[in-house]
Amino acid sequence: MAVNGAEGVLGINGLGRIGKLTLWHEAGDQRFQRLVVNTGRQVGQDIDAVVRYLSSDSTYGSLGRFLYGHNGPWRCIKIIDRDAQLLSINDVEIEILTEHRNPKDIGWAEHGVKIVVDTTGRFRDPTLPAGHPGGSIQGHLEAGAQLVLVSAAFKMADKSARMPDDSAMLIYGINHDAFDPRAHCIISAASCTTTALAHMMLPLLDHELTHTMLTASMSTVHASTNSQSVLDSVPKSGTSDLRKNRSVFNNIILTSTNAAAALEYVMPEIATIGFLADSVRVPLNTASLIILNCTFQSKLDEYGNALINRRSVNEIFAEYATNPDSGVLFTVEQSVSSDMIGEPAAVIIEGSETHARTGFTRVNLAELGLTELDPEHLEVEVPVTHLKLFGWYDNELGSYTRRMSQLCHYMADRLG
Repeated sequence: MAVNGAEGVLGINGLGRIGKLTLWHEAGDQRFQRLVVNTGRQVGQDIDAVVRYLSSDSTYGSLGRFLYGHNGPWRCIKIIDRDAQLLSINDVEIEILTEHRNPKDIGWAEHGVKIVVDTTGRFRDPTLPAGHPGGSIQGHLEAGAQLVLVSAAFKMADKSARMPDDSAMLIYGINHDAFDPRAHCIISAASCTTTALAHMMLPLLDHELTHTMLTASMSTVHASTNSQSVLDSVPKSGTSDLRKNRSVFNNIILTSTNAAAALEYVMPEIATIGFLADSVRVPLNTASLIILNCTFQSKLDEYGNALINRRSVNEIFAEYATNPDSGVLFTVEQSVSSDMIGEPAAVIIEGSETHARTGFTRVNLAELGLTELDPEHLEVEVPVTHLKLFGWYDNELGSYTRRMSQLCHYMADRLG
């Protein structure tokens, strides 16, 4: 149910993909009785353009069906006051602001907003002051917000800078309970890929059989985003990755991801694992796939068989998924990407494609400087298991925006 008073007002800065879908979730959840949405510019010719934009989506269909099911009305947004740009969706009041792009100028306090979700992707450096010429996350606080949730991983211009004490990177279901309302006022919800990846890693690192991971790597086969060009375009000045300027319709595009670096913030134990990450962009609207490779020093049973195998790993995830709050689904069905559109789980493990293979690697202890050992025992054979896992995630509405909304609600309940 919607809450009363100032605590019942949520600000959303930006109305792009994540901003729009965050609004959908919040209208459906009714956790906040009022949403104040800043577009930072005029939209179309009048408020009808905003209504039309919010009413349907090329990927997810109509807002009415999202809120009310298959028989839901296509037109479910009421215009309360055209001049004041006030709307109502599912009994949640929506106010649209269009005047200011710089966070410090938005005036959140005037609208009773304590929590702001910044979905612009533009303000990602928590170290920049509120008065920075290009705007900053801190500007939301100067404008009256008490807490800012950023829908992207932090990216600090000064690579040597440490995370400020008032900031944290949190993922609901992974480390959300580290939120301290007395200390934190700027929170990053990481990224869609980091959210799914963390939910793949946690069951493995929590289980006694697989917690001693040696190395890991991941590739995300990722749906296209608005950072890519519809057709080939001229790169902006200073652009280093020229591939994103190639047509998203016509290409498989290799690129980078900061998922491994972000994962260390939310799961510090990852720092001791040699972790690599990359991304392959494909011409899809949404639904992405993580291919995770891990190696372990395997334990053997009395017959010399590796205990880390396809069956045991699938059992780990199947058991973990029995907790409805885990954010993990486990399936042995043969799925394709379109099956995952709108799926609210943080990650869906494709158990039919889990693969594990154990081999023996010969280690020369003398090369490690252990020459004081018996020369006859300087070489040992170590069983090493290579594990390959596949995890689906809806990188927009389902996995990421849903998990971010849950994080937002968790913090709102503790903010006071």
